[in-house]
Amino acid sequence: MPERIVSFIMSGGVGSRLWPLSREDNPKQFHDLSGDGSMLAKTVRRLKARSDGETPIYLIASERHADRVISDIGPLGLNGGSPIFEPVGRNTAAAVAIATLHTISEYGGDALVLVVPSDHQISTETQFWETVEVGMPAADSGSIVVFGIKPTHPETGYGYIEAAATGDGVATVSHFVKPNAETARKYVASGRFYWNAGIFLFRADTMRKAFLEFRPDIWDTAERAYKTARTDVSGIYLPQGFYSAVPPTSIDYAVMEHARGIAMVTASFCWNDLGSWQSLLEASPTDRDGNVVMGDVVAMDCGNSYLRSQGRLLTVIGMKNVAVVTTPDAVFVAPVSHSQNVKKVVEQLEKSGRLETKFTASEDRVIISGSWCKRVEHWLFNETLPLWSTAGVDDKYGGFHEALGFDARPLGKPKRMRTMARQIYAFAVAKERGWVGPADKLIDHGIEFIAKHGRTERGGWVRTLNSDGSVADPTEDAYDHSCVLLALAHAHRCGHQDALQLAQQTFHIIDTHLEDVSLNGFLETPGWKGVRFSNPHMHMLESFLAWHRVTGERAYLRRAARVVDLFRCHFFDQESWTLGEHFDVHWLPLPGEEGQWTEPGHHFEWASLLIDFARASGQKDLAAYARKLYSSAIASGLNRATGLAYAAVSRQGIPFDRLSRSWPQCESVKAAVALDGIGGPDLKPEIEARVARLFKWHIDPAPLGLWIDRIDERGRSLATEVPASIFYHLVTALMQYLDKTAGQVEPFPLSALDTSKSVAMQG
Repeated sequence: MPERIVSFIMSGGVGSRLWPLSREDNPKQFHDLSGDGSMLAKTVRRLKARSDGETPIYLIASERHADRVISDIGPLGLNGGSPIFEPVGRNTAAAVAIATLHTISEYGGDALVLVVPSDHQISTETQFWETVEVGMPAADSGSIVVFGIKPTHPETGYGYIEAAATGDGVATVSHFVKPNAETARKYVASGRFYWNAGIFLFRADTMRKAFLEFRPDIWDTAERAYKTARTDVSGIYLPQGFYSAVPPTSIDYAVMEHARGIAMVTASFCWNDLGSWQSLLEASPTDRDGNVVMGDVVAMDCGNSYLRSQGRLLTVIGMKNVAVVTTPDAVFVAPVSHSQNVKKVVEQLEKSGRLETKFTASEDRVIISGSWCKRVEHWLFNETLPLWSTAGVDDKYGGFHEALGFDARPLGKPKRMRTMARQIYAFAVAKERGWVGPADKLIDHGIEFIAKHGRTERGGWVRTLNSDGSVADPTEDAYDHSCVLLALAHAHRCGHQDALQLAQQTFHIIDTHLEDVSLNGFLETPGWKGVRFSNPHMHMLESFLAWHRVTGERAYLRRAARVVDLFRCHFFDQESWTLGEHFDVHWLPLPGEEGQWTEPGHHFEWASLLIDFARASGQKDLAAYARKLYSSAIASGLNRATGLAYAAVSRQGIPFDRLSRSWPQCESVKAAVALDGIGGPDLKPEIEARVARLFKWHIDPAPLGLWIDRIDERGRSLATEVPASIFYHLVTALMQYLDKTAGQVEPFPLSALDTSKSVAMQG
């Protein structure tokens, strides 16, 4: 009998019966459920404890957990083994096929293979290996060996093995079955049935033969994927294209229910798969009332209950035989005897597109306000502004470059009017906040370019210029005009002599050609009769508020009030707390996906603008709207894996566009800054966390002074260029962060606001 035994840990499950703790991005094998390390770490230690010689250990895990596996398990050592990463989950048959293929390739077909789950609790390492050793002769002789647990109660969550005992400690398996409650009681009473521990022992060539006999399609597709796998120092990476072709089914259905001569060893160790809150209650130490209490919990007059809290205070009074589990974004309550049915809850959540089953809510909270100040200041004043004030300026044709490559070279793209205006704005804001660079020269350069090349015949602004300054698209777009007004407001504040006159001409164009004749908002372009959009109105509000701040004239505030009235009446949905994007000519949401389309980034932008307007106007009820917008975006608009805002979600929070761009993350900082200190919760930790995410995902991975604008759902960069239009978002958000942490943002005393004097009433 060979001493060589190769161990494989299957770590691809989700553990949905332990939701809300266990999620797709953080399944139960990574959790410390009993206080002595994660389930996965304990499994590795158990396999390393073999006294009759080392067993190489391989871990078959999801590629999305690669960083976690490498950091958590690497220090333990794998006795010469390594992780094997699946790009997609294909169930246990695929995992066993890969384990068999790798064993044959590295150790030969006569080597014994031990396959174990990563998330089971087993009492002692010695008893575990004693049980495995009992099955080795049968496995070496050509049997597939399984391990049975003597049942203690009629559990319906486990599979059962019917076996006839023999004299050598190894039984012959009759069949596998998963019973209902009544049948399970009969099985336990008969004494012939055992719980299936999900552990397998076999010769590699035995399992190969079984696959080729019963499921050659699984073997062939797995072999193709294995032979084209990529290997590096961190592990073996199976290719997505080939591995996705492996049929997804369990090893029980694929092989075990068909194979002949299966043997069973009765386990001498105590076993629990910790697959439900009830099993955790049974396996964990309890207080004198039979309760398992973990986390920040206050329990009074409770008994025989599992009470667990992560990240918040949980108080429970007078509850018996229940499971109560809270996480930062979910609460689960059920009788312990019914807790296994949480899987049905998970299925329902997944059908409705909820993300609480997939991603773990972030608990990162930075307590010290202003902890990012030095990094932000350095990035803005020493890296970014110097770069964009030189490499971002077109000294040949005028204006600013639309985009740079990651080598900081211009890409020669057409120049949008909104980008030109935003660059003027950004340099003006930088000057206002103390930047000592050539802001006046840059403002003059930008305004001279757009005034010379970007005007229409009647004094409006064109939509797009070619890189050489010739007109590419002469359309007068409301969005672009709002951006020009914003730039001119800050240029006027910085002392530009023509900014006010240009702004007055721009207001005339808006009033004459872009205002809806029914005074119901602004047209997208002159004479526009198509789909209406809320976004240009938001930017109009932004520019009107800027001119009010610069001049103090309430006429600009009255303009802003009309946009806010549109928000109240049409843009905001009271039921879902969401902001619509696309409307018909009567400002009714469009049918289908367009009417359901919402953008978390715009929720954040509107939230901060509404607070700005409330400060200026006295309409204190707008603070509630701002909070609802922010809450809606946080609850339904974030990718739980990265903490970044999605590009678009439905009104119910189903992702429409899973991309994460840099500008919504900037706007989330601005919204948190605006909402902090207006009577609600302390958002200073939230502000720090949002800045941290912006740097982690978008700024730190990029070359100095640049940023990664586009990130996919798994946190990977999709950026091929650095768009200049984002510079305005970054400068505004980070300057406001510096103002906030320096104590320069004026307080917002709600008690001092008087709605009887609101400008909406005045005009």
